[in-house]
Amino acid sequence: MLRPYGIKGQKRKKREERYDKEEDEVEAEEQSIERAKRAMVEEKEMAMETSGKEEEELEGQTHEMAGIPIVPSDLKTKKPGLIFVLERASLEVAKVGKSYQILNSDDHANFLWKNNKNPADYRPDIVYQALLSILDSPVNKAGRLRAVYVKTDKGVLFEVKPHVRIPRTYKRFAGIMLQLLQKLSITAVGKREKLLRVIKNPVTQYLPVNSRKIGFSYSSEKLVKMNKYVAAVSDDVDIVFVVGATAHGKIDCDYIDDFIAIHVKIQVLSIKIWLC
Repeated sequence: MLRPYGIKGQKRKKREERYDKEEDEVEAEEQSIERAKRAMVEEKEMAMETSGKEEEELEGQTHEMAGIPIVPSDLKTKKPGLIFVLERASLEVAKVGKSYQILNSDDHANFLWKNNKNPADYRPDIVYQALLSILDSPVNKAGRLRAVYVKTDKGVLFEVKPHVRIPRTYKRFAGIMLQLLQKLSITAVGKREKLLRVIKNPVTQYLPVNSRKIGFSYSSEKLVKMNKYVAAVSDDVDIVFVVGATAHGKIDCDYIDDFIAIHVKIQVLSIKIWLC
């Protein structure tokens, strides 16, 4: 049987009413989206204005010390920067057999005895452990390490950038040191930045003018607590730590202001200097 015509008309009216309601909902959604976009644009404009004011304030603060690069975080913390100088590092290159190598007491003892040299003086592992401790230290991770300089026993001076990652094995480290002493620089992979480079002596020309040079020595009678010693230094003075990277003997540097002694604690698989 056929359905009456009136029933079909009623159904069509209901569909038209539903369609009108959907259009109203779409228009409301579009209006809400436009309002949200306008609010986002206004927030971005406000953020740009505030950031511009902050940059102008920081620029005004940095112009107070012309010629000295200042990091904004340092302006807030007012903490001094740290520089390490490793003196008398045992990094000597020699031709052993058919290849050039960094001499060390473990692998080249016979070679050193034949050439009338004491194997105990050839300890490149000391500078290797020192660089690992410095570059992996909380001081470097906090961004307070300014630079690291290494001066070999033969008088060669080179710079190590604070963001360099030293190889985890000694053999790879010795290979990099050999390449550095032969080619005078090590560049980053895919970049032109020189991570390690040989520079001219003396090291004092690279140190800040207003800095305190502190040397470490077991023979020093001045045994200090490092926290108190550093806290006594002025906030606007950078600190230069001069450490001997040799197995024995005392570093003799005329630019050091003060020699101090601290406690050293040796643990298994690592060497840590406890600043107590």
